[in-house]
Amino acid sequence: MIYVVIVFLWTSILLYILLGGADFGAGIIELLTSKTNKPKTRKTMYKAIGPIWEANHMWLIIAIVILFVGFPKIYTTISVYLHIPLVCMLLGIIARGTAFVFRNYDAVKDDMQKVYTPIFVYSSLITPFFLGIIAASSVSGQIDPQANDFLSAYVFSWLNWFSIAVGIFTVSICGFLATIFIIGQTDNDGDRQHFVGKAKRTIFIVMFCGILVFIAAHAEQIPIVDWIFGDTPGLIAIIAASISLIFMWYALNKDQPLLLRLLAGFQVTMILFAATYTHFPDIVLLKDGANLSLLTHQGQAKTIASLGYALLIGSIFILPALGYLIYIFQQKR
Repeated sequence: MIYVVIVFLWTSILLYILLGGADFGAGIIELLTSKTNKPKTRKTMYKAIGPIWEANHMWLIIAIVILFVGFPKIYTTISVYLHIPLVCMLLGIIARGTAFVFRNYDAVKDDMQKVYTPIFVYSSLITPFFLGIIAASSVSGQIDPQANDFLSAYVFSWLNWFSIAVGIFTVSICGFLATIFIIGQTDNDGDRQHFVGKAKRTIFIVMFCGILVFIAAHAEQIPIVDWIFGDTPGLIAIIAASISLIFMWYALNKDQPLLLRLLAGFQVTMILFAATYTHFPDIVLLKDGANLSLLTHQGQAKTIASLGYALLIGSIFILPALGYLIYIFQQKR
């Protein structure tokens, strides 16, 4: 049953990156859009993220609950030593959701709209940035359980070039996902070509940010090259993601939005697989050389079994409901 729980944990993280990433990317794209095109971009983005913007944090909640219930030592370590970026990420989630609701559903349209918009777009940037920092810090080997001062324990555990580079890379992926998702929501060929151009540019931005991650990892002496290219499955995943870019470029020019979304999801899945496969089942790498493992640092057997059954039963209700929600929003209105 432990492997069922681990699969749900990994899948929930993946779905949060895919669906939540596209959601956050909507604000990022709006932030980087010219004033002339902002109204058109904003309208189309609402159509694209409508089915998922309220539901996507469910995946984050599932991941947190799994860690809290099934892996308390891992949960405690992350929440204690990375509490600053965690709080920043959660504040971003709250601010973004609040601003989105008031900006779109406020009964009175007044000057407060000028306040809601900056909150929405900047929190859309901040939230995935700190999400990437948390993910990178967990495996950077900078968390020091033996630290005896505040900066060493709670600041330098995440404030380093590698974590910042991964945070920027995460932001770029969110922008990339948003531009891909939005193409299928356009109403005319002119808008489609506009967003296709954006998608092509974000592909190069993601590639550049990925290079920054490797440069930062080398500077921090983090063996990310060995992690990703040092084993056959990880190498195959990266090659597959790279080859799929060819098909994506073809789909961008042939108006195939469904294929584009599938390819974008496949690419992000392969990146996450390559990044996590090598040091599985270790999920947190500590500075003293010790690691926290999903297999070694799990909860009681009865707890894991109950959690696994709860996840299996819950998925029977959650997944069909989410699928129906997306279907309803995709209907022409």
